[in-house]
Amino acid sequence: MTLKVVGAGFGRTGTNSLKLALEQLGFGPCHHMFEVGANPGQVPYWQAAARGDMPDWDEVFEGYNASVDWPSSRFWREISTHYPEAKVLLSVRPFESWFKSIHATIYPNLKNRANLEPGIVRDRRDMAYEIVVEQTFGGDLENIDHARTVFEAHIAEVHRTIAPDRLLTYDVAEGWTPLCAFLGVSVPDTPFPRTNSTGEFQARVAARNASAS
Repeated sequence: MTLKVVGAGFGRTGTNSLKLALEQLGFGPCHHMFEVGANPGQVPYWQAAARGDMPDWDEVFEGYNASVDWPSSRFWREISTHYPEAKVLLSVRPFESWFKSIHATIYPNLKNRANLEPGIVRDRRDMAYEIVVEQTFGGDLENIDHARTVFEAHIAEVHRTIAPDRLLTYDVAEGWTPLCAFLGVSVPDTPFPRTNSTGEFQARVAARNASAS
C-alpha cells in the first residue's frame, strides 16, 4: 500500500474531521496523531524523524492510504517527495480561531508533559513537543505575532513547493464538494464529519487524566 493523500496542514485545522472524511471516501486508513497514540510502535519512527533521521516511510505508513495532522505534516516535504503520485492536502482555517484552539487543547498538554511518569505517553508528548513547539514554532508558541508569521509562512511554502494540480488548500468548513472534486470521487449523501472540537478534546483529556489518577 502507498499513500494516496499527504496532509500538509497543521494540527487543529480540522484534521480529525478530515481523517474521517478521507476514510469515508475510500482513502483510509488515514494516519493521524491519534494513530501514534493507539500504536506505541509508531513512536520510535517519529522520534527518529524529529532527530533528523528520516525513517523508512513505507514502513511508517504500512497499511495506510492517507496522512493528516502532526507528526506527519511536519515532514510533508519529505513524505510528498517519497510518494510523488500522492495528492497533497493543505488543511487551513482562520489564524485567530486556530491560535485560540491550539492554546485550549494541544499546547497545554505539551507544556505539562513533564508531569507525566516516564513511559510511552511521556515519550509521545516529548516527541510532539519537539516537533510542534520547538521545530515548527522555534520554541515560541506563546507570541501570537510570531505564531501568525509561522502559520502563514508554512502555507506559502507549501504553495511554492507543490504543483498547483497536485495541491488543494482546504478548509473543512467548505464541506464535501471541493474535497471530492480534488480526489475525483462522488460527493456522499451524508453530512461531512465534524469532530474533535475544543470541548471534545478537553473532555477526552479530562477523562484520561481522571482514569490515570
